[in-house]
Amino acid sequence: MKLFQSIFGGGETRGRYPESLIDLATERAVDGTDSRLRLLPGYRKRLRKPIVQAIDHVVALVDAIHEPLSARARDHGADPRLAAVFSSAGDMLDLLGRDSALSEFLASAEGRDAGQVSALLLAERVERNILGMDLVGDQVRRDVPQVAVSFTAHRLLDPNASEAESRRQWKRRAFDHLLTLALTRIAEARVERADLTRQRDLLRRKLAALERGGWSFEQTEAGHPDPATLVAELDAISAQLDALGADHEVLHIHLRIVAEVLAEAERQLWSEPITLFLDPMNIQRDERDPSARRIELLELRNARDRRAILLPLTIVPAELPEREDFVTAAERYLQ
Repeated sequence: MKLFQSIFGGGETRGRYPESLIDLATERAVDGTDSRLRLLPGYRKRLRKPIVQAIDHVVALVDAIHEPLSARARDHGADPRLAAVFSSAGDMLDLLGRDSALSEFLASAEGRDAGQVSALLLAERVERNILGMDLVGDQVRRDVPQVAVSFTAHRLLDPNASEAESRRQWKRRAFDHLLTLALTRIAEARVERADLTRQRDLLRRKLAALERGGWSFEQTEAGHPDPATLVAELDAISAQLDALGADHEVLHIHLRIVAEVLAEAERQLWSEPITLFLDPMNIQRDERDPSARRIELLELRNARDRRAILLPLTIVPAELPEREDFVTAAERYLQ
């Protein structure tokens, strides 16, 4: 965390960071993907520009997140974003009160006496096609096709008494997310290489069996491929293996993957504004519909097609319902 407090502490010039911080970010990238990359001469130089590009993108990404919304009970009905993401004020406070990250922070020395807490809410947007009732003209009709929007899997990230500190943590989290995307690609390349190697070895054994059996000059039996087909398959798999690189080139390939993901950070992790027009029941409406509320949200997306709504919040712990510990609940149940 000290690394990212320094990088994202404010006052830096975009694209120009102290070399010491770039070195620390480079080591974090290596530790987060494949620590064996340190065996490669020049790995720091190879990663330097991608590291700077990734930091630039992360700073811009988080700075684009709007100021936190006040998440007090009285604010739920006043802000259409809160009203859309949480079904009611009570539901909002209950969900926030049960969040594990917030509970852990409030139990810490730093959060125990916090009058308010800043945190980033993530929630998944779900759209369902339903048949509902609607007013068409002056008549109520049933079984009208509608799209209902709901928000699930609410969770808070990096709660802190200081919004500035929360934002530094969001930037650290975004940078680390890029590293997880790189690590995923590395793991997939390993699996693909292992699978192709098994296929190649199997085809070689089949081809050897055919040649030993003398099938090359006779009509193949039903269910058995001819040697020419096997050779073609073997050549195709060998070409795929060549594209993945030989075993002794693995570290160079991993370094290339890490560099590519960081250099293409804006295509790996980004946010998009979305606008919804929802009625009080979270049913999609035409923007000209009198019941439609215009709701503008920010959606975080990554290269693996994962999506989540981002909603920065300011939470007042005193408004949250008290959490009952398991021992007290068990004692009450047994009485």
